[in-house]
Amino acid sequence: MLRFGAYCVGPARASDSYLRIANVISAAEVGNVQAIHPGYGFLSENAHFNEICRSCNIDFIGPQPEAMAQLGDKNAARNMAKKAQVPVVPGSDGIVESAEAALSFAHEVGFPVLIKAVAGGGGKGMRVAANDLALKSAFQQARTEAEAAFGNGAVYLEKYIEHPRHVEVQVLADHHGNIVHLWERDCSVQRRHQKLIEESPSTSIDQATRDAMCAAATRLIQQANYTNAATVEFIVDKEGNYYFMEVNTRIQVEHPVTEMITGIDLIKQQILIASGEPLSMSQADIVQRGAAIECRINAEDPRNKFRPSPGKIEQLIVPGGFGGRFDSHAHSGYVVPPHYDSMIGKLIVHQPTRAEAIRTMQRALSELRIEGIKTTVDLHQEILSHSAFAEGRIDTTFIERSFTFG
Repeated sequence: MLRFGAYCVGPARASDSYLRIANVISAAEVGNVQAIHPGYGFLSENAHFNEICRSCNIDFIGPQPEAMAQLGDKNAARNMAKKAQVPVVPGSDGIVESAEAALSFAHEVGFPVLIKAVAGGGGKGMRVAANDLALKSAFQQARTEAEAAFGNGAVYLEKYIEHPRHVEVQVLADHHGNIVHLWERDCSVQRRHQKLIEESPSTSIDQATRDAMCAAATRLIQQANYTNAATVEFIVDKEGNYYFMEVNTRIQVEHPVTEMITGIDLIKQQILIASGEPLSMSQADIVQRGAAIECRINAEDPRNKFRPSPGKIEQLIVPGGFGGRFDSHAHSGYVVPPHYDSMIGKLIVHQPTRAEAIRTMQRALSELRIEGIKTTVDLHQEILSHSAFAEGRIDTTFIERSFTFG
């Protein structure tokens, strides 16, 4: 018999509540839970939390802590990718300890170079440098930011791929040796490494590249002895070459895009895998049908440098119609707090073709009413109306090159 309840884990600040492992475990024990699904934020990629759950006889709905720790370390994941014969961007041989070593690497491979934090994600601890002076400054900035955000200031360097596409592959693996991919998502529409719009299929790759990339993702997950859901992220250059970037050892914000094109409930599959069930589908069963697009709806003001817009939602009207979906916790009267990520919802559409999906998303955005706070709804309309987006001529620099923000 299922029981439902809400339990306080501490004050509003994440550092005093959702990031406190003891608080979360205490709430789980009070609720007499059997398992914890960590979602896609806070402790979702924390291997220590994963271990603590299991030591308390609470199933962690995700990979084993060893696999999580190994793939969560970007440098270790890169080395594993090499072993699995997955293409990687030319990069430093391990962690770079000093600005002098960073300069030596940059002179060897050529500018520009990308400095990346070993831990974490979301663009934190990441800097691009185009010359010696910029590299010295960016190296220290990246280390300082990574230490503040993740408690780990270690960084490594890669050759920077200019005007890349960001394409990722969803993978599921059970405890019985079965691994399948659920095709790819294109997440190239970003601002400062933060994704705004995701879609599938990607317009930047042909079928041969798609098949090769998905096969590479499954090889890597198999090499890691990984179970549950994972996302293997790649960058694709202007010539269509793809390179491994990192593995997200959790469900992604944009997982509904994959659910729409495959008809597979990823969260349900995560729970079934964690409970020991074998995958109920083979690779041949997983077909990429139609086109799906997701817009992240954030409580931000794009015309004011994306300033967060917390406050009361006076009215929320959700769009309807065939082929649409709105995932959100918000409602009319809900107060958006200032303490957490600004995303308040995800609007997803699915149609037989990309052109139809774009039109459906434009209609859905026009029907979505969120009054009382600023949101990114109008920005999404502008992006979808841009000729470059309509034609699929986008990369991770598209937003900065095409739009001006106050």
